[in-house]
Amino acid sequence: MGFAFLDRWRPRRDAATPLGATPPRYGAGADDPGSLGEMLSECGLLRERALDAGLALDDTVASLAALDQLPPTWRDDPETAEWLGNDAGLYLGTVIVRELHGSGWMLLPDGHPVVVLASGREVDVVAMGLSWARDGSPELSAAYAAIDAG
Repeated sequence: MGFAFLDRWRPRRDAATPLGATPPRYGAGADDPGSLGEMLSECGLLRERALDAGLALDDTVASLAALDQLPPTWRDDPETAEWLGNDAGLYLGTVIVRELHGSGWMLLPDGHPVVVLASGREVDVVAMGLSWARDGSPELSAAYAAIDAG
């Protein structure tokens, strides 16, 4: 007997995928190096807000430091802060994947994107971006530096 709402809540595992299997990675050295990374790097709201402030984001480490200097006017609107924080985390991940050799995107089984470093460490960049948008901490540039240092 199948319950449709359970299938949406907890999707069935494909019989060909063993329990505990590692989800596919996307990015440097992966089968699909571009499409997921391109989609995640769009960060439309963040890029728009940065451009409004005179900052063109170029997917570099220097742009993370520049973002940290923007006045946090978005904190007045919790919904905007959440969207912007999500974008900030995806942008942080985009910079990591482009700058740190061997890193790439991975979608967890629930669809949540994380960055996997060459060491195998998974980094929840979206959580970092949300914290940055809500509290200003950690700064995006400091988060990158900590990740780069290992």
